[in-house]
Amino acid sequence: MKPAVALIVFAFVIGLGGCATARPVLYPNEHLQNVGQGAADQDIAECKSLAKTAGADSRQTGAGRAARNTLGGAAMGAATGAVGGAVVGSAGAGSAIGAASGATAGLIRSMFGRSGPDPAYQSFVNRCLQERGYDVVGWD
Repeated sequence: MKPAVALIVFAFVIGLGGCATARPVLYPNEHLQNVGQGAADQDIAECKSLAKTAGADSRQTGAGRAARNTLGGAAMGAATGAVGGAVVGSAGAGSAIGAASGATAGLIRSMFGRSGPDPAYQSFVNRCLQERGYDVVGWD
């Protein structure tokens, strides 16, 4: 295996494993002040559990986004590389170089970009918490 390919595969595997668990950030409304942070943490855990039971996956976005960005980068790189290669007389080589460069750029963007939970999972947890009286202002 070529060193560049090995580095890309290694970075991809590390990127997939490094997705942190996001959690909702609650606005300190009257309900939160009345029940306290301990009860709120318990409600968050219950809502997350209900979301998983319903089929929403909290971890899907990081890997899915990394794969989409990598493939999208490869496609964009291949297209621009083919155009650049055609100008100098080697569209095939330009396309291959562009695809590798674009895939690497997409993967790196995914690894260092901020990723959150799956949108369906996040919406489920937000609604569950809203029905319990909390005001979710975002995820961190």
